Amino acid sequence: MVSALGAAVCFGTATVLQAVAARAAGTGGGGDAALLLRAVRQWRYLAGLALDGLGFLFQIAALRSIPIYAVGAALASSLAVTAVVAARLLRVRLTGSEWGAVAVVCAGLAMLGLASGAEGERGGSAGLRYAMLAASVCVLVFGLAGGRLPGRGRSLVLGLGAGFGFGVVEVAVRLIDSLAPSGLLANPAAYALVVGGGAAFVLLTTALERGSVTVATAGLVVGETVGPAAVGVVWLGDRTREGLSWLAVLGFAVAVAGALALARFGEAPAEAAEAA
Repeated sequence: MVSALGAAVCFGTATVLQAVAARAAGTGGGGDAALLLRAVRQWRYLAGLALDGLGFLFQIAALRSIPIYAVGAALASSLAVTAVVAARLLRVRLTGSEWGAVAVVCAGLAMLGLASGAEGERGGSAGLRYAMLAASVCVLVFGLAGGRLPGRGRSLVLGLGAGFGFGVVEVAVRLIDSLAPSGLLANPAAYALVVGGGAAFVLLTTALERGSVTVATAGLVVGETVGPAAVGVVWLGDRTREGLSWLAVLGFAVAVAGALALARFGEAPAEAAEAA
C-alpha cells in the first residue's frame, strides 16, 4: 500500500505542474499533437513527466503486491494530493467540504489498507491478454469519436477514455510475467500497456485543455477504478482478508466518492495557473 500511496503523491503533484503547462500551451492553434508538442517545451510539464515516471514505477511495485482494487482507489486519491498541493503551492482556497472530501479519501484508503489481502494468484489467461490489447485499441477509437462531440459530452467521453486506458495499464502490468525482451515481444499485454497508456495520456491532455475539468476528471476516476477492480476480482483472483470483504467494498466506495468530490482538481484552476 505504501507504493500505491507513493504513486498517488507523484501523480497528484504532477497534475498541478502539467495543468499549468497545458493551459499555457493551449493559446496556440493546431490539433492534439501540436498541443502536446507545445506543452513538452515547458519545464513544468517536463517536471510533471518525471514525477509521472516515478509514480509509474511505484504503481508497478504496488500492482505486484496488492490487489488491483486497492491500487485503483489509491491512484484515484491522487486528486486529494492535487488539492493539497494546489492549496499550498498555488494558494488555491479549499472549501470546508473539500477538506472534508480529502479526509473521506484518507478514511477510505485506511479501510482498504486494513481489508485488502495479497494480490490474486491467477496469472491471467491468453484470452485476457488479447482482450486487454483489443480494449487498448478501443480506447483509441473511443477517443477519436469523443473528440468530435460537443461540450460536456466530449469532456465526459475523453475523461472516460483516459480512465479506461489507464485501467488497461493497471491490468496489463499484472499480465506481464517476464521482462525478458523475447517474453515482452510475445506478450499481447505488453502492447496493450503501450497503446492503452499512450492513448490515455493524449486523451487526458486534450480533456484538461479543451473541456470541463470536473466532468472529465469524474470520468477518469470511474474509468480507472471500477473496471480494473472487477477484472482483478473476477479473472485474477484478488481477494480481501478473511471476513473483511465488506470493509474493502466500503473503503473502495468511500475513497472513490471522496475523489469524485474533488474532481475539479483534475486540473489546477485557471486563476492559479496564471498566477504561477
